[in-house]
Amino acid sequence: MVILKLPNEIEKARGSNRIVAEVLSKLRDKVKPGVTTRELDKFAEEIAEKRGAKPAFKGYRGYPYSLCTSVNEQVVHGMPSERVLVEGDIIGIDFGVYHNGFFGDATITLPVGKVNEKALRLMQVTEQSLYAGIEQARVGNRLGDISASVQGKVEAAGFSVVRDFVGHGIGKNLHEDPQIPNFGKKGRGVELKTGMILAIEPMVNEGGYRVKVLPDGWTVITEDGSLSAHFEHSVAITDNGPEILSKLN
Repeated sequence: MVILKLPNEIEKARGSNRIVAEVLSKLRDKVKPGVTTRELDKFAEEIAEKRGAKPAFKGYRGYPYSLCTSVNEQVVHGMPSERVLVEGDIIGIDFGVYHNGFFGDATITLPVGKVNEKALRLMQVTEQSLYAGIEQARVGNRLGDISASVQGKVEAAGFSVVRDFVGHGIGKNLHEDPQIPNFGKKGRGVELKTGMILAIEPMVNEGGYRVKVLPDGWTVITEDGSLSAHFEHSVAITDNGPEILSKLN
């Protein structure tokens, strides 16, 4: 069931997402060669707690960390560790919080030092596909309009969208209906209405779209070992168009 949020609830969700946006903004300066993903996790958790927020992922279905840190061929749910980032890596950082009764959730993918052109282009196209999807998050459109826009942008650039993992509604729960695939047909699916909050999150592979889960039960990697990038915003559907909640301004 899709849960529509009242204006005061969207305001609370905006507050949660601003904390997420602040943490991700500060992490941009922390991502550099020589840093471990565990250090990034500790840093994010400390900022969230200073803001009175609870990291959303820690303890969720047994997940032990506050961040998901997915490096290179890791698609999503990469677990922080003593892995040291090196020049040329790319890292997807997914973070969420629970604050004042509502969840916030967003993701960025960042270069570690100087990266090659193919990695840069993958990140650029993935982020562009996110905004293409957000542009379709309007009252009266269908869920498939978001999905098709993401897929079209990605595949026109020669990349592939992951099909096994999708975006989602968000609010008082971290994951709510509807599921939001990054592929589909325009005009299909749930009608978009004022009060929906959607976590739109393209996961894009340089090679094929197939993925597999590592034995740790969490880390998802590309089946062919190619690079993967991930961007996400939590977006409210309003009478005035889409409003990105997970940004600082």
